Amino acid sequence: MAPKDPLLGSLKVCVLNLQSDGETLTDSNPHLASCCELLELVLRKGLQQPVLSLVHRDYWHCFEQLPHQDTCGSLSALSLAVEQTRVCRKLLSAQGRGRYLLRLALSRKVLPQFFTHLLHTARLLEWYSPDLSILRNEEFMEPFLSLLLVLSHMDFKLDMENCSFLDESWLLPVCEMYEVVPCRELGLVLRYLSGRVFVLDLMPGSQADVDRFVCPGDIIDEINGTSLRNSKSGHAGVVLSRFKGCPLSIRIIRWRAHNGTVYRPLIKFLRELRTENPTLHLGPASSLQAFTLLPRDDGDAIYKPCHWLDPPMSSKHTIGCVHRDSPETPQSTGFCCVALRASSIKECEDIVCRIATGFKHTEWFV
Repeated sequence: MAPKDPLLGSLKVCVLNLQSDGETLTDSNPHLASCCELLELVLRKGLQQPVLSLVHRDYWHCFEQLPHQDTCGSLSALSLAVEQTRVCRKLLSAQGRGRYLLRLALSRKVLPQFFTHLLHTARLLEWYSPDLSILRNEEFMEPFLSLLLVLSHMDFKLDMENCSFLDESWLLPVCEMYEVVPCRELGLVLRYLSGRVFVLDLMPGSQADVDRFVCPGDIIDEINGTSLRNSKSGHAGVVLSRFKGCPLSIRIIRWRAHNGTVYRPLIKFLRELRTENPTLHLGPASSLQAFTLLPRDDGDAIYKPCHWLDPPMSSKHTIGCVHRDSPETPQSTGFCCVALRASSIKECEDIVCRIATGFKHTEWFV
């Protein structure tokens, strides 16, 4: 009877569950984190630590060396994945980079290639114990590679930008984009804690207060593509000043998890914030209808109602639009507003007034 490894048995069950979940697999899949964690355990099993080194060796260090140690010449896809992982500023540890690379390999369907190249790179394979590692056991490697091949035929659509907590956990937070028109004052009171930028409060009457999209306890993850991971005090202000007068796309990490409870990796931080600020109230994400300004191909802007907590996205309807008052003078800050859909004159006026109010705190006017 062939020997069995409990990790491979668990991984097989997880892969079968993923197979039964449909064609496209996203971050919301309940079996994804377990699958990734089992892959990580396989990669760590039997990984030997160097005798004379202060650096704790992890499987990322093995994959990082693969493009340099493997001389077969067919590593272009793997090299690109390793390089993308290496330069990601949201990752600070070998653990975070290894997890990001596994997710990236699943998305790009190249996970089996990483292991096949590792198996014929003797210098790296020696990092693993021949007595303990699955990677150095021929009887285990065949079923393991078969499972990887099954995974490579699945369609993973993963949000690779949602990676700021991979250093701590496989559990991903709720991550949303906050689109802001150019404004004089965004109005967020921030607290820098352990390299993260927490929102403490919203200034009354500010743009953020009007939008009611960001909540106390949320984290600003990036602004217009600039990561705020590992930020020091004042960094967010410096980034915002760089984009003064420009529309802002702010990636927000919610303090509330997908299941409605507090996102587990944030519990210790929120407790510390509560200790410092006893009056801190972790407001729920707004369930009210919010409006975002979206660009249109012809240069106009459309206000679309977005039910942030009420999918599906197909429930959006265009109810109004704004366009430049003087198209021939692009520097003009004047806009005309038109209601496109309303059940009555009063509702039409209300739509126009609400859009105009949204411009109150911006550098534009209606």
